[in-house]
Amino acid sequence: MQNNSLDKQDLIIAFMRDFIKEKRSDRRWKNFRFLLGFFVIIAIGLLVFSQAGTPPMLSDEYVSLVRLNGMIGPGEDFSAETILPILKEAFSDKKAKGVILNINSGGGTPVQASIMYDAIIELKNKYHKKVIVVGEDIMASGAYYVAAAADKIYVNPNTITGSIGVIMKEFGFPELIKKVGIERRVYTAGANKDRLDPFLPQSQEDINKIRQVINEVHENFEHAVEAGRKGKLHGDPNELFSGDFWSGQTALKLGLVDGLGNLSSVMRDEFHVSEYKDYSQQPSILKNVIGHVGTSLNMMLNHDRIGVLEKI
Repeated sequence: MQNNSLDKQDLIIAFMRDFIKEKRSDRRWKNFRFLLGFFVIIAIGLLVFSQAGTPPMLSDEYVSLVRLNGMIGPGEDFSAETILPILKEAFSDKKAKGVILNINSGGGTPVQASIMYDAIIELKNKYHKKVIVVGEDIMASGAYYVAAAADKIYVNPNTITGSIGVIMKEFGFPELIKKVGIERRVYTAGANKDRLDPFLPQSQEDINKIRQVINEVHENFEHAVEAGRKGKLHGDPNELFSGDFWSGQTALKLGLVDGLGNLSSVMRDEFHVSEYKDYSQQPSILKNVIGHVGTSLNMMLNHDRIGVLEKI
């Protein structure tokens, strides 16, 4: 009899636990649906508001502004895929007096920089608009490559400028694999397919090949700068193209830039305007809201899962 009584108590307790869990689950689901509906309504309202709203009216005296920030490379904000459509919009603005490129970047891949350099030259010739670069904290390597396409370059006296060179980095572990006791097997078709393998000793042929490639890229960089800064460069080319960098003040003496200034002074002195239209890529209000909504819902769902796991 006692065992039967205990069995009944266990069944009742188990039933109550299941009942409570089910109620909690129902309550969470209701909360989730409520929050989801609330966020959807807010998002729709913001979408309607953003579409209905109009940006502040500009006068007929303004320039197109494009901000180029961060690392240059595929998939980055500062890449040919991202920037080229923006440049086309900025240049094709018939009312704009010209284009200002506001650059703050330490560089990146030479291919992306070269594509953007060529695009700026092409757009400049197509729309016959003056292009001025304003460098901020840093305008080096690939970023300077892009800047060289402009008609003029202005920097702050302290802007890190230059670094006209090419660098390639790697590591070698030819002895490590032996010490660990691992046998590595590599099969190739092509005598040089395994060149730069970090687990193989580096040969003089490898070194010569690397130098050949980076020297060719460096020469292309030099030619682009010489074409863009034609007649403006001062000093020894071996110094200018050594990969070294300078302050904006010294860069001015070397002819790497045309003057010292900032966005406001360039707008005033070069274009005689006080307003700009910013074509830079910026996330919309709706995108920001959706991002916050997704984060909030994800946190709520994860919290619920953790709670269920802790209580089961």
